[in-house]
Amino acid sequence: MSAVQTSASWQQREAGENFPVALRLLPARHREHLHAVYGFAREVDELGDAYAGDRAAALVRLREETRSIWRDATPISPTLRRLADTVHECGLSEQPFLDLVEANLRDQRVHRYPTFEDLVGYCRLSADPVGRIVLELFGQSTPARIALSDRVCTGLQLVEHLQDVAEDRRAGRVYLPQRSLQQFGVVEADLDLARATPALRRCVLAETDRAEQWLREGSQLVGQLSGWARIAVAGFVAGGLATAAALRRAEGDVLAHDARPGKARTAALAMKVLVRGRA
Repeated sequence: MSAVQTSASWQQREAGENFPVALRLLPARHREHLHAVYGFAREVDELGDAYAGDRAAALVRLREETRSIWRDATPISPTLRRLADTVHECGLSEQPFLDLVEANLRDQRVHRYPTFEDLVGYCRLSADPVGRIVLELFGQSTPARIALSDRVCTGLQLVEHLQDVAEDRRAGRVYLPQRSLQQFGVVEADLDLARATPALRRCVLAETDRAEQWLREGSQLVGQLSGWARIAVAGFVAGGLATAAALRRAEGDVLAHDARPGKARTAALAMKVLVRGRA
């Protein structure tokens, strides 16, 4: 697979996300910046998950080219050239982007997480940087807001892992904490079945509760933001909550059901979160 994806490919992937990457009602400049960041994140994920060659080496090359943005060099990749415009216009920090690459490098060597705390540590690299970038993009980043954003982003990543249990298993990865599997009496062979066992369903639902708690605690961020940032983040929170609800409607059977929320349900939740300032 080429390291550079077409815009149509990104649009297809974006349409399948649990949350609105760039709400249509946002001004064009914000939408363009959000799409630039999303395009980078997707390219990193594609290299880490589907690149046909040496994935670790490809990620290291991308990391070095990404660094060039902050060294006033012109990247070769169209995705990075687009990102460079956003970085310079919005004054974005380098580290969150490097963390996203590091998360995918970790995926090449770490395929299991013993405890929930270990998994959260991974989410600090794979998910939390996105929220930090969004806060900077809207010019509303503070230490207190970053802490709340981290909880939202980790919650989003956790529910996505729950949706994708079968897909991740086929890729040789298990993002359900090993301790949780043991607690509910789930063996990894259960993840290969066509339908979830009662034990696996109980495990998934328990992890859904835990992820939703992170989302609800982090949702206080919405009430601390103003303007377009408040609207965008409300959409992210709503996407996570709608996904948790979809997982419960599937009764935790993520092997037989595609537990993805409908856009209408997500939009309705976003309005509630926006009005209340929290979930």
